[in-house]
Formats: sequence, structure tokens, C-alpha cells
Amino acid sequence: MNQFSWDQRIHRAERLAAEHPAAAEMLRFYAQVARFQKGVYKRLKAQARSELQPACLEPDFADLLRLVQRIGPAAMAARARELETQHRTFAEITAEDAPEDFVFFARVLLQPYMECMLNGSRPAAQASASRCPACGERPQAAVLRGEGDGAKRWLLCSLCGNEWEFRRIVCPNCGEEDHRRLPVYSAAQFAHVRIEACDRCHTYLKAVDLSKNGLAVPHVDELATVALNLWAEQSGYHAMQPNIFGL
Repeated sequence: MNQFSWDQRIHRAERLAAEHPAAAEMLRFYAQVARFQKGVYKRLKAQARSELQPACLEPDFADLLRLVQRIGPAAMAARARELETQHRTFAEITAEDAPEDFVFFARVLLQPYMECMLNGSRPAAQASASRCPACGERPQAAVLRGEGDGAKRWLLCSLCGNEWEFRRIVCPNCGEEDHRRLPVYSAAQFAHVRIEACDRCHTYLKAVDLSKNGLAVPHVDELATVALNLWAEQSGYHAMQPNIFGL
């Protein structure tokens, strides 16, 4: 079950856009995309669950292409225009062999669809699972919540938004448990967000600590801290699962 509503994501993106000029353009664009996703989600929720199939997203795909052409960054708007001109279908952009630059358009629609399919349920936590127990996708970020003298770590699914509990000192990608091979990096301007990296598989995941900032929305704060991505990449790590913008 997703812990953060569409409105929370939209409002957080707008607030952080005003606070972080370096990420403002991306955050404002995300806020508009999240509004669009909220509309898709509401429409799907009004339908019987038995009627929900990926094909029902075809009309939304046409609307998304027009939205991105109107408000998206130049390169992304050009790609949306190209997809519309080529009369591409939603089925084509979600095919297994679809080009990598189709991922943004596919995920924008699949995220509200999968959240709707999850339908408020919470799959049982799997302490050793590195993939979402609800849909099988990789995590976009980790979420830390205070408990007792410490904090528990949850992984946030990059597709359906489900969270599942995961051990603190272990790499979700390869299972490395030696804390000496699991470096952590943070920056003063983002005290509640840190990079959790692994020197064995050279991947990283951002962790958003809600015990340090209760107003944070992991989906959004992960996007706002793009400066941390630069440090990770310069240090030889790559994202375990790129976010909706491929970062």
C-alpha cells in the first residue's frame, strides 16, 4: 500500500521546487506529471477492478503525449511529438523490446495503474526480498522510520509504490552484509537524505529518513536531491533502479 497520496507528492514537489533552485525545473514538471497521474488513478478507481487492463490506458497515453509536448523539457517534448507523429500505441512503448527512452512515458501511466491494482492491500513483508512482493519491481528508494532507539528500513517500489521491510545493514541488490563495504554519503543541505552504496556490486540507493524530516515524501525528496546522484556516479556507483526521469 502506498503511504503517500498524490496530493502529498504534488504539494511536496511544489514546495521543494521553491527551496532547491538546482532541481526546480524537474520538480515543477514532476508536479504537473503527478497531477496527471492523480487523474488517471481516480478514473481507474471508478472502474470495476475486473475491467482494469493495461489496454485501458491507451486514451491516457495520447493525453500524456500532448501534456509533455506542452510543458516538458525540450528533449522530452520532442520525443513525445515524435511518438504522436509515429502513431505509437501504449502497447508498443511497454513491449519488452521497447527503447529505453520510452520508459518515462510507460512509467507515468503504469504507476497509477499498478497502485490502483494493489487496491489498498499490503503484501506481507519479506525481510530478504530485494524486489517488491506486490509487483516484482526494484526499489526506487529506501525509507527510514524511527522505532525505539533506531530506525527501521523499508524499500519503496519504483512502480506500484508499495513498501516492504528490509534489513538495515545489507545491500538490497547483492546481499552484501559487511558494513565496511556499504559506504554512506550525505550532504549538509540534505540532512534527511543519504546515499547507501555497495562496494561489492557498485550500486546505490537513496534513503529518506522520516525521523529527521517528517514532512518528506520519498518519491519527491529522492528527485530533489539530484546532487547526491552526481557524487555517487563520480564515485563509481550506479543507481539500483533509476527514477521516473532515468536518474
